[in-house]
Amino acid sequence: MCNRCEKLPIDRRGLLTLATSAVAVAAATAWHVRPAPAADGPKTTLSPEQALAALAEGNARYVSSPQLCSLDLANRRNEVTAHQSPWATIVSCADSRVPPELLFGGLGVGELFVARNAGNLVDTATMGTIEYGVVVLGTPLIVVLGHERCGAVAAACDAVAKAATFPGSIGPMIEPIIPVAQAMLGQPGDYVDNTARESAKRTAHRLQSAGPLLPDLVKSGKLKIVAAHYDLDDGKVEFLV
Repeated sequence: MCNRCEKLPIDRRGLLTLATSAVAVAAATAWHVRPAPAADGPKTTLSPEQALAALAEGNARYVSSPQLCSLDLANRRNEVTAHQSPWATIVSCADSRVPPELLFGGLGVGELFVARNAGNLVDTATMGTIEYGVVVLGTPLIVVLGHERCGAVAAACDAVAKAATFPGSIGPMIEPIIPVAQAMLGQPGDYVDNTARESAKRTAHRLQSAGPLLPDLVKSGKLKIVAAHYDLDDGKVEFLV
């Protein structure tokens, strides 16, 4: 954790037992989600704004002095064996060059709740992961993190601009990006980069009203959802408005 002295509260790891959809919706509406083992301990005390500021500060540290980011993995691993209280949920691309814990300043085990897939998309599994992080583990911030020269986005752009096709499940995987690539075709600037940014923004915007669990938390100010874009060349994360 870059040798930071302060420790964030942590809570117990466990499995969330899902009820029927009707019961889940009713519980979410009243904000009485059934307690789960992972929620037994204290959650983070950071506000959405404080969590966002911590990510921005961490990325600035990663850009300016990455050699100072030293992880005490053994001690931190021991601290979180029975508890976790991550303070941000990150939806990131699976690209090997975009590890959220590192590019946000060398964060330690147990600080970020991360869902990764090619193109930083939100399918059913990812949506469930996001909701678990927010409702059960108490993360006050969701960041949809796109990045420069994203392969999944480039594939979608090629499908639109060059009628390219892709084998196996790659074609269906990039389908959610196709409308964005169509909208960005012919716009000034880099086609792939424009599409990556817009895709992250649209995903973050959809999450604002997605499902029964997130919208009320957003409206009450307990949850913030933002899009971001990572520059592979200079290491900077730009939070998108």
